[in-house]
Amino acid sequence: MYPGYYRKPHYYETDQMGIVHHSNYIRWFEEARVDLLEYLGLAYQDMEKAGLIVPVLAVDCQYKGMVHYGEQVRIDPLVAKYNSTRLDFSYTITNEKNQIVTTGSSKHCFLEQNTNHFIRLKKDYPDFHQIFTNYQKISSSDF
Repeated sequence: MYPGYYRKPHYYETDQMGIVHHSNYIRWFEEARVDLLEYLGLAYQDMEKAGLIVPVLAVDCQYKGMVHYGEQVRIDPLVAKYNSTRLDFSYTITNEKNQIVTTGSSKHCFLEQNTNHFIRLKKDYPDFHQIFTNYQKISSSDF
């Protein structure tokens, strides 16, 4: 089971009050998403070497509390939807007191790198498709 992505804010990510600026949470979502994919054996560089890109179609973020400089947070990315052509994530950021401070989501698709044509992983990249299918079986059994 994926342990989550842990992070402490850098000073440059904060405002004068020591609070993390809202724009950084989207970057943190990406860091956690990349970390989860690496954990699953789907490193971005491996997908790109195979000719696959996974662009962001949409991103959403809800701020429920503040994160201050020096506080460690845990970011839990979850594959919320996968259907061979689309890949959607949800994110939950919790602070050291295990309080939810931010939630969000991102939506992605799969494109062939040279042509930017939409592809189906099941047909065009069956090994990658199998990893997502196995992940869905494991994550759904956790509930």
